[in-house]
Amino acid sequence: MQLHGIHHLTAVSADARGNHDFYTRILGMRMVKKTVNQDDVSAYHLFYADGQASPGTDLTFFDWPTPKEQRGTNSIVRTALRVNGRAALDYWAARLDEHKVTHGPVQEVDGRLELAFEDFEGQRLALLDDGGTGPAHPWDRSPVPADFQIRGLGPITMSVANPAHSDAFVTRVMAMRLDREVTGADGIVTRVYAMGEGGPAAELHMRVEPNLPRHQPGAGSVHHVAFRVNDDEYEYWVTRLETLGLRSSGPVDRFYFRSLYVREPSGILYEIATDGPGFATDEPMETLGEKLALPPFLEPKRAQIEKGLKPL
Repeated sequence: MQLHGIHHLTAVSADARGNHDFYTRILGMRMVKKTVNQDDVSAYHLFYADGQASPGTDLTFFDWPTPKEQRGTNSIVRTALRVNGRAALDYWAARLDEHKVTHGPVQEVDGRLELAFEDFEGQRLALLDDGGTGPAHPWDRSPVPADFQIRGLGPITMSVANPAHSDAFVTRVMAMRLDREVTGADGIVTRVYAMGEGGPAAELHMRVEPNLPRHQPGAGSVHHVAFRVNDDEYEYWVTRLETLGLRSSGPVDRFYFRSLYVREPSGILYEIATDGPGFATDEPMETLGEKLALPPFLEPKRAQIEKGLKPL
């Protein structure tokens, strides 16, 4: 049984207001869930996605008052956001210039055009031409024209010091397949692993960088990446990790999806997450993200939780 692709990616921000402004106003993504970190209710958990809150489109953030990350290996180092076509990348280059966002040129990397940039806290991102593959669900209230909106996530790029251990975990435990190896202009080898049907929405890229210092988390870093499974496949993965004797979180019900967490050998946190039940479970699709949403087990603490959060 295989994973089907990227489900979501969760990163760290030390500025919830600035984060909300950047991802909704500049990147034009829809806030589909404004909630809290279920393990630390003093922190927001903000979800940005496409117009229908589709699995595979969620870029999410924990709001923690922390210094900036110290970049290094054994970490996730770039998140690609998929768009359709060269015209979209040209639009984004101009839009990022307009909003004074630092970015590189539109260039071909591994046979695809991409535009690398960073958000205001140094979160490393890239807009990538996915050729229009797969469904797209634009948001009709986005400041970005529908044809140029972000379609979803992937590929996700990680850096490791010891590729042998990480490769064994990715292929033997997570059941991904090594699709190709690419040597970049900087001489660094990247191993590309595919899930399911493959393609940019279902790839994990592993840069081999043994000479970098070890990464220290903070604002601008990635907390974890989640991979997609169907609802009826979830128990298989719980049993699989148990059978392999791996230390994991065990089953976790996040209300909007079910989760399972495990660390690969370099320390990067992976999550396996179900597509359902979805973000419209407790809010109408038309008004997702407009109010603070809490899962039922946190609802009795709403007044206390709201008191501890700063308005966005």
